[in-house]
Amino acid sequence: MKKSHFLIVSKLVLLTIILFFTNEILAQGQNNTGKQPNDFWQNVQFGGGLGLGFGSGYTDINISPSAIYNINETVSIGTSLQFGYISAKNNYNTTLFGGSLIGLVNPIPEIQFSVEIEEVNASTNFQFDGGNLSANFWNTALYLGAGYRNGNVTIGGRYDILYNANNSIYSDAFMPFVRVYF
Repeated sequence: MKKSHFLIVSKLVLLTIILFFTNEILAQGQNNTGKQPNDFWQNVQFGGGLGLGFGSGYTDINISPSAIYNINETVSIGTSLQFGYISAKNNYNTTLFGGSLIGLVNPIPEIQFSVEIEEVNASTNFQFDGGNLSANFWNTALYLGAGYRNGNVTIGGRYDILYNANNSIYSDAFMPFVRVYF
């Protein structure tokens, strides 16, 4: 991982931890009205993704649990982990792991905008008739997204503004998504 990528990801993870625990600490006391403040966990939603693809000699498995904290009815912040494995028989296999931080804004209940920074490590092994080749690198993506929201489900698309076709684990900068949080 490049030092600059590591510093960016470290700062974002630290900021997320501070935001989560600051609210938890403030929620421990009572306010002036004598009522208990909102419980931290009442504002947390869990979700994620599971992807499975199988074909003749092809396997694609992706697991990405996530959680968001609803700051209010309009703004949420969260984090996600990502684990993946892709294999094409006698050609290549790739193992992915990483994480992301996400910010969600719902200006009206039906519309959701998102900003997400993702850092994923890809470890790939290629098998050729004349030998093998391995590659191990970190991929950084910064997504801007928009979607239609109905209850806990959002359907939309996101675009990686840092996308580089020559150095990416993805084949395109645009990705459709379905988000579900419970």
